[in-house]
Amino acid sequence: MARALFHWKSTSLMACAKEISHDTSKVEIPDKTRNASVLVLGGTGRVGGSTAIALSKLCPDLRLVIGGRNREKGAAMVAKLGKNSDFVQVNIDRVDSLEAALSDVDLVVHTAGPFQQAEKCSVLEAAIETKTAYVDVCDDTTYALRAKSFKERALAAKVPAITTGGIYPGLSNVMAAELVRVARTESKGKPERLRFHYYTAGTGGAGPTILATSFLLLGEEVVAYSKGEKVKLKPYSGMLNIDFGKGIGKRDVYLLNLPEVRSAYEVLGVPTISARFGTAPFFWNWGMEAMTNLLPPEYLRDRSKVQQLVQLFDPLVRAVDGIAGERVSMRVDLECTDGRNTVGIFSHRRLSVSVGNATAAFVLAVLEGSTQPGVWFPEEPEGIAIEAREVLLQRAAEGTINFIMNKPPWMVETEPKELGLGIYV
Repeated sequence: MARALFHWKSTSLMACAKEISHDTSKVEIPDKTRNASVLVLGGTGRVGGSTAIALSKLCPDLRLVIGGRNREKGAAMVAKLGKNSDFVQVNIDRVDSLEAALSDVDLVVHTAGPFQQAEKCSVLEAAIETKTAYVDVCDDTTYALRAKSFKERALAAKVPAITTGGIYPGLSNVMAAELVRVARTESKGKPERLRFHYYTAGTGGAGPTILATSFLLLGEEVVAYSKGEKVKLKPYSGMLNIDFGKGIGKRDVYLLNLPEVRSAYEVLGVPTISARFGTAPFFWNWGMEAMTNLLPPEYLRDRSKVQQLVQLFDPLVRAVDGIAGERVSMRVDLECTDGRNTVGIFSHRRLSVSVGNATAAFVLAVLEGSTQPGVWFPEEPEGIAIEAREVLLQRAAEGTINFIMNKPPWMVETEPKELGLGIYV
């Protein structure tokens, strides 16, 4: 195993990044780390494939191993990536298969979702056992908290691990952390309200896994925080019309149970936090509301039943995706007690590209030694060091149509609204 490449083993081997330009930035890695190997589990899927492509562009010298069950799809991805890439057949439900795949790589990035209703963190456990660095793109609260429970084991094994390290959650967590950090530095008031808003056209070109994730989330009661108190709300309720700025405009977004709400509340200490998501065309939002109202939560939490729904709707969704496109946008709002309000916005024409850029940015941060041993959320400084956040955001923002941080809300002309019943989230 090529463990000696990593920062937690030898501080002299930290990779250094050189941002050539916003459009053509590459990462220059010292000679001693050029042979670093990254296993992308789920690498034949939309998210994993996008991550592998982003890594190959940013770091052509990295050795990429595509992990999946289908050899034909694996061979096609390796052909697309070219040199320094291989395929390994792996079953993430089998410990022996996982540990064999991890035995000769330096970092594993787990993109083989959906993470909802998963009973074990088998990939993380195998990574700790084989002393392999770890990043996942988990978007489920229960899974993320289960992953965090392995913190002490990862610390003892000297394994750095990041959970929820994709685009949202992931990049959005880092944006929120920076908004809060700057506000506490520059403002006399205290951060009091943090809101995550997400928009994706259709499935964002990300395939049936994203569709399954969306359906499964409709079966989860939404957890938000209002003035320090946990509140539970109905999924896909509390609609707000949010202006995502240039290239996206105003979009309706709805409450969903997303892990960044819990992690940001605990890590950043902001008393009021919520997350909302919306899609297009508009009738998809109506359909999501109807499913929430008509189907029992138990049905929507059943992975097998949800997979049947995915198979039923997938052809129609793909057809509409061809018309709707796959634009994606995130808007993070922070309000302080002294009236200071700041916004971060990230918008890209293609979710299928931007999710890979974001995940690759986390992978590179870990390879460069920005993550301490343990299991961390992206907003924790032990997960992504404060001094490494700017580079991570720059890499993830490759190709964006709009990326701004710490600007006043009037720049996108959004008017905050009240949820109702005296509860602000």
